[in-house]
Amino acid sequence: MGSAAETFVIKRMYDRPADDDGCRVLVDRLWPRGVSRENAQLDLWLKEIAPSPPLRKEFGHMKERIGDFRRQYLRELDHNPAVDTLRGLAATHHRVTFLYGARDPEANHAQVLLEFIRGHP
Repeated sequence: MGSAAETFVIKRMYDRPADDDGCRVLVDRLWPRGVSRENAQLDLWLKEIAPSPPLRKEFGHMKERIGDFRRQYLRELDHNPAVDTLRGLAATHHRVTFLYGARDPEANHAQVLLEFIRGHP
């Protein structure tokens, strides 16, 4: 198995599935609009890893709130048992792709989750 930096990657749910995606995990609490379940080619929908509903609503995908959101979401992840599920997937898959629906590729929870999981192998 490779390092966490090689194993875990993120990708927008709206991008086409690729052969090198490995295990495809939707990390959003809500299903992304306009994507059929058949076309998603998911291996797992891990709603529990997403930010809590109050935190998600407070953030509202506003770039200026990403710093505070990041701090709060990292705290949630510290106590989230779903993190162990992701680690388990890494033990059995060469690549685990976190799929997210947000428009902004930089200011979103999947980026924070990726940072967390890479920093806590």
